[in-house]
Amino acid sequence: MQWKLFANLAEAAGKRRIDIDLSSEATVGDALAALLERHPDLEAEVLDEEGDLRDHIQLLRNGRNPFVTANGLDTDLDASDELALFPPVSGG
Repeated sequence: MQWKLFANLAEAAGKRRIDIDLSSEATVGDALAALLERHPDLEAEVLDEEGDLRDHIQLLRNGRNPFVTANGLDTDLDASDELALFPPVSGG
């Protein structure tokens, strides 16, 4: 499966796209843990002091928020899934 990172998250990881190999029973939480293990500089940007996803970070699975449409970090993954992390976005 693949992660897509945006803005300062892509800068912290040094890449915009990151492929992660996971077991067939992996969850969104497993994929996030694998991403952070591979790119530890992302952890402070993505997780709060309790180890939870920061409120301002958006996580999407195949373009949908798994916290709204499924079971959050416990959502099961398919090998073809694409996950994305977005920091806050502002514009003008």
